This record gives sequence, C-alpha cells and structure tokens, in this order.
Amino acid sequence: MKIEVFGIGCARCKILEENVRKAVKESGVKAEIVKIQDIEIMIKRGVKFPPALFIDGKEVAAGRVPDVKEIKKMLVH
Repeated sequence: MKIEVFGIGCARCKILEENVRKAVKESGVKAEIVKIQDIEIMIKRGVKFPPALFIDGKEVAAGRVPDVKEIKKMLVH
C-alpha cells in the first residue's frame, strides 16, 4: 500500500502526516508513506485543496485533516 500526504508544510499538513503514521502503526498495515510538498507535483496529481491524502493513487481526503480513527477505516477499504 502506498500512502501519499500532500501539503506545503503548514501545521494542518504536519498533523495529517502524524495521523497517517499513527493510523498505520495502530492498524498494523504495511504501507509506504510519502510526503509530497512539491507544488508542481500537486498540480499534476490534481490536488486543489491541501492537505490531501491519497491511498494507492486515489484521493481519499482533501482540504481537511481526518483523524486517526477515520484514516484507519480508509486503510482497510
């Protein structure tokens, strides 16, 4: 599983990354977590509202910070 956290380094982006790391650890899922801060890559991937979260190439959250519980649910679906 590949999880991508898109953000420009703001506080909300950092919280999203922390929540993702906690959710992966707590769920025991094997995942590669990638943080992407390059605006050009964000534009190419269609990210309009950072922070954004992608799981296996699919956008699952944008413009908000899901909590650990919500992210864990995303990881099993």
